[in-house]
Amino acid sequence: MEINPNVRSMEAELRWFSAVLDVRMKLYFGEGCEYNDVEEVPAPNLDHDPSIYAQIIRSFRFSRAERLVVILALVPHIMPQMLDVFFTKNKLYDRGYTEFGGAPSTYFQGFLPTAETAVFLVAGSNLAKRVRVMSFFDDGHSYKKYNILKLDQNGQEKPETPLSGVLRVTDEYMSYFIQGKPFRPNFTSNFPAQRISTQLDWEDLVFQDHVYNEIQNIILWLENRPKIMEEWGLSKFIKPGYRALFYGPPGTGKTLTASLIGKYSKREVYKIDLSQVISKYIGDTEKNLANIFDTAEHKDWILFFDEADALFGKRTQSTSNFNEQHLNQQIGYLLQRIEDYDGVVILATNLKDNIDQAFQRRFQAMIYFEKPGAEQRFKLWIHAFSKLKVEDGVDFQEISSSYDLAGGSIINVLRYCALLATKSKGNTVTLKTILDGIKKEYIKDGITVA
Repeated sequence: MEINPNVRSMEAELRWFSAVLDVRMKLYFGEGCEYNDVEEVPAPNLDHDPSIYAQIIRSFRFSRAERLVVILALVPHIMPQMLDVFFTKNKLYDRGYTEFGGAPSTYFQGFLPTAETAVFLVAGSNLAKRVRVMSFFDDGHSYKKYNILKLDQNGQEKPETPLSGVLRVTDEYMSYFIQGKPFRPNFTSNFPAQRISTQLDWEDLVFQDHVYNEIQNIILWLENRPKIMEEWGLSKFIKPGYRALFYGPPGTGKTLTASLIGKYSKREVYKIDLSQVISKYIGDTEKNLANIFDTAEHKDWILFFDEADALFGKRTQSTSNFNEQHLNQQIGYLLQRIEDYDGVVILATNLKDNIDQAFQRRFQAMIYFEKPGAEQRFKLWIHAFSKLKVEDGVDFQEISSSYDLAGGSIINVLRYCALLATKSKGNTVTLKTILDGIKKEYIKDGITVA
């Protein structure tokens, strides 16, 4: 069986890590050792290594020390017994060595390395080196900036010391390092978003030309952003992301359009469940939003906020009410995160006027998805029912003129007709079935059809 290139790279890195750890412990306890410093232990050459792991290490130009910290964070997941040496007790005090770091765990029986463990492994007692390794955990370092490693405070709001946080590989890079493939998060309370996609194409939507042109501009931005921002040097004038507002009646194709933009630009699209984001508790909404944006950062995902006025609504002018202050604070935080996000953010709402003006000013595109007219509805009916057998005499031109339905409602009628056609003679869709389906759609809106 062929070995995954990532596995081969991991094996080599673990052998190197083991040798470094052995040297560090021997030097620390004054035992005989062939090396004078852990930096002398030869590291595997990754220059021509094809694995995803090696590509990531090369792309970030990680030093030997930075590589060691990455491996240290991975070891509890792939070879936890390698860290058992850190359970060595200080006989003088009958307790573990403070300088080894480590954190207690409820279920995991192995050693959980902290930032202190990383500093000890790389620098030992050398103060200058310790300070240098400590800088790896600054906000500006690639670990934090690109969401590679994080320091988990084990439920503590504030770390007890700067190096007390548990060293962890993020889920995204765990997927890259171990499985060699991109990370696709599951829907959880920490990431209340679901990946959406479609098998449909642009011809399944009917747009006016100006709407289609606006949508193509979003795709054009996605295709040419590196040229505009980097080659042309406009990054100091232009914000990194792209923000669009889709507004209009339900069923006019806003969600489908977001999915198609992702499909044709080869980007993942995540639809945010705002019911899971918004919280009545102070600070929780901001925390939920931070989890979403932190997870999505630097991945080029498209974030789609449906029914966005639930969170992006107008701020109040009054600040006397505590709840109003809280709401304004949430909107202000959201505004800042959207502006800083380097990907595409799409907000969808039925009514543009429900969206706060501060957001509207920052959209690169505001696209109105209007209800289709009779001619557009005719195209939608013909296209939708092209795969079904429809009885003679059904006049879609007449149906289009008589019934004002959006595309989403027409698809609902299609589903209803297909279901009932399975029980009909010859699996044929009748005019009566179509009209019954239309009535069902009107009833949803509280309209009675004779």
